[in-house]
Amino acid sequence: MDKQHRPWRRAALAAVLLGGTSLGGLALGTAWADSATPVNPPGAPAVTAAHELPDFTKLVSQVKPAVVSITSKMKATPAALEDNGDDDGQSQGRMPQLPFPFNQMIPNGGMPQQPGRAMEARGSGFIIDANGTIVTNNHVVKGAKSVSVTLDDGTELPAKVIGVDPRTDIAVLKVKSDKALPFIQLGNSRDVKPGEWVVAMGNPFGLGGTVTAGIVSAVSRDIGAGPYDQFIQVDAPINQGNSGGPLFTQDGKVIGMNTAIISPSGGSVGIGFAIPSNMIKTVSAQLETTGHMTRGYLGVEAQQVTAATAKALKVPENSGALLAGVSADSPAAKAGLQPGDVIQSVNGVKIANPRELAVNVASVQPGQDANLTILRDGQTKDISVKVGTMPNEQVASNDTGPQGASRGQLGVALAPLSPEARSQLDVPDGTKGAVVQRVRPGSPAEAAGLQPGDVIVGVNTEAVGSPGEAVKALKGAMSGGNKALALRIIRNGQPAFVGVTLEQNSQG
Repeated sequence: MDKQHRPWRRAALAAVLLGGTSLGGLALGTAWADSATPVNPPGAPAVTAAHELPDFTKLVSQVKPAVVSITSKMKATPAALEDNGDDDGQSQGRMPQLPFPFNQMIPNGGMPQQPGRAMEARGSGFIIDANGTIVTNNHVVKGAKSVSVTLDDGTELPAKVIGVDPRTDIAVLKVKSDKALPFIQLGNSRDVKPGEWVVAMGNPFGLGGTVTAGIVSAVSRDIGAGPYDQFIQVDAPINQGNSGGPLFTQDGKVIGMNTAIISPSGGSVGIGFAIPSNMIKTVSAQLETTGHMTRGYLGVEAQQVTAATAKALKVPENSGALLAGVSADSPAAKAGLQPGDVIQSVNGVKIANPRELAVNVASVQPGQDANLTILRDGQTKDISVKVGTMPNEQVASNDTGPQGASRGQLGVALAPLSPEARSQLDVPDGTKGAVVQRVRPGSPAEAAGLQPGDVIVGVNTEAVGSPGEAVKALKGAMSGGNKALALRIIRNGQPAFVGVTLEQNSQG
């Protein structure tokens, strides 16, 4: 349709929708017309002519004094001025792994800056006790040479960074004051429900003490910012500079810390995310006491149970966290966990995916036992693991692995894992397997994501150490009309399961 006709079309559509609403009894038929009363959800209040909106004035006046503005100063470099984010996704003033940050680096209040001169990043925070303990986002203070805090009454105080946790993007600061400071309490984020009213406060675009309101859109959101994502999603307008500001319920309790947004413009489009208060409690308490965060560690790499791998391993789809690898000498290895095991619960808490495994294992104190329920070869087993301390450079689990969905023969050519290939492919020492030399276009292997250079080290739960063993295991796995395989591979030095769907029996 020609562009000049589009406004007419939109107006006509709006008229149709409005007409359908006002003439609902006639347009929708006799079933609706014969209804004696409006249809409301169970327990919903009766429809009234007007709805009274909540008034947040008392709440804001009570909590606003505990909300602070944070300014981080650092030495600029040419790279810092040009970079859009470093490898960990948490460059100063940017949201971790999100393309649209709302705490932005502001050289001299937004004016162009020459390399080598001081730069500022501005964000928000809130006081959680009378002694001057403040929580904010790690990305607000990351790399800062000095940090200052501006109170609601305009008082500016120097702040000391007590500790940071990049994995959850939480930081704890401390300020000294000659008087007791107003503070706010952390509520129970487990009680948060979609649809309830919330209030966001902070320092958007450098405008301190800004208040916006909205509702909770969803809870326990995984947005790919880190292994422990459990964000509260809200539609309250939050923008650049709101990072680290509190999210309140109507009773004045903090149930989250504003941390990230998704936006094509850099401004609010009604999709914001807050770290839940229960996570803030746990992390800030450790940071305040020890200056760092200690988490439980199993030593496994896990992925989602896809339809293809579920069929091959004879387990329900999305039934837990599938172990793609177990680190040598790790707590998991010492307890007897194996690649192909599916962890279904940790200390009685059901596990639906790798993220839930990471969150629950991390919450176990190192040295304590974790009781795991797993599926192995179709059988349920209980295993106790003495949890270790997570190394600094490791996380508890990986994202989901490649998925497969196609038909026909497997379609791969295999070669021995020679010393040269082992070196080129970054395969761990001691690994035995078969190198994928070629992948036939249009084959199930290609559809599943197999690539030349992948090293097949297992078929379903059977280990293979050579091309011959791989072919034999593939034949056995495909006998009896089986149409699904789970190949355990090494790619770029990392283990993973690849699910492959077949139509007929074939040789590898």
